[in-house]
Amino acid sequence: MIDIKLLRENPEKVKNACKNKQVKIDIDQVIELDRKRRELIQEIEKLRAEQKKLGKDQIEQAKGLKNKIKELEPELEKAELNFNILFSQVPNIPLDDVPVGKDALENKVLREVGKKPNFNFKPKDYLEIAEKLDIIDIKRAGKVSGSRFGYIKGELAMLEFGLIQLALDITKKQGFIPIIPPVMIKPEMMKAMGYVERGGDEIYYFDKDDLCLTGTSEQSIGPMYADEVFEEKDLPKRYVAFSTCFRREAGSYGKDTKGILRVHQFDKVEMFIFSKPKDSQREHELILSIEEKLMKELRIPYRVVGICTGDLGDSAAKRYDIEAWMPGQDEYRETHSTSNCTDFQARRLNIKYKSKNQISHVKTEYVHTLNGTAFAIGRTLIAIIENYQQKDGSIKVPKILRKYIRFKCITIK
Repeated sequence: MIDIKLLRENPEKVKNACKNKQVKIDIDQVIELDRKRRELIQEIEKLRAEQKKLGKDQIEQAKGLKNKIKELEPELEKAELNFNILFSQVPNIPLDDVPVGKDALENKVLREVGKKPNFNFKPKDYLEIAEKLDIIDIKRAGKVSGSRFGYIKGELAMLEFGLIQLALDITKKQGFIPIIPPVMIKPEMMKAMGYVERGGDEIYYFDKDDLCLTGTSEQSIGPMYADEVFEEKDLPKRYVAFSTCFRREAGSYGKDTKGILRVHQFDKVEMFIFSKPKDSQREHELILSIEEKLMKELRIPYRVVGICTGDLGDSAAKRYDIEAWMPGQDEYRETHSTSNCTDFQARRLNIKYKSKNQISHVKTEYVHTLNGTAFAIGRTLIAIIENYQQKDGSIKVPKILRKYIRFKCITIK
């Protein structure tokens, strides 16, 4: 959630942020609900203060005050509930340098990196190549699980393990701690991370267990420190996680229905950082630099995209995407994303740190949280297949991965 002081002191900024993020919410109503609940709190506190002043012989007056408080408490409870429901729908405020735009069509390409492969043949789609090599099986996955699933087999499965190890090697050098998080979390934790108010249709929820499957390991790493306080010296705290992720893809009906580009289950290596507020923009650039290094190590052409306000999502204050060149599809497709969520998630999770000023006064402040993709495995495998395909239908293995998997090429058996 945003700082409530900002709502009270600068409502126009909040209104403008909602407008730019394409979020329809009546901010004036939120302010009015806040005013009403604050009045009720003050009135109840005043009555309780009067209670304390009464003598033991003022029994009737004490009863009258007690009854008034009892009458007001349900009103306050209702006012708090109404306010919290609406206030939780207010998205994070975009940073000043985020481009204003309605949707993904207005995102800004910041740079293109790498030379696109120049084939002496017409490049094929990854699925055509992979099925001939028997390294992806969509048909049998459909028989077992339905649409948007796939078996990753043989050498391609080995490539996945190579990608995981590469991501760990590079992130560990930057102080990231490897972690394998739970893939099922409580609904209140999912909500606190900002994934329920808009986008909740993407979440798999098990009613009997009251648990949600995570769509990214960010959703379970963030709540690790809920209601805790970091020591300033322990920040930034950087994690790199491997997990299987699950998404219903409810909002993508009819898109990319064939293959493994957009699936219900996929593996991912994800970075997550808890930082001091003054360091979060620097940490965001660090994540982006790691993402770019990984793509450069694989020698896959890519472009960096600055995400506009209308495509940011609720939690993010700023976001970059990386899109890999897919020659078989003749277009760039998203493979990485990194977001600075400032203190939006930390406020909802109540995660703080102790800070000292120059005269050694200790106070607690909310941390900032950041996340970023190291590898979305399926999409990275697609990029490798399409960029490293050969005329004879084989696939060369990127040099950086050969030390992990001990073969140079995937060929037809």
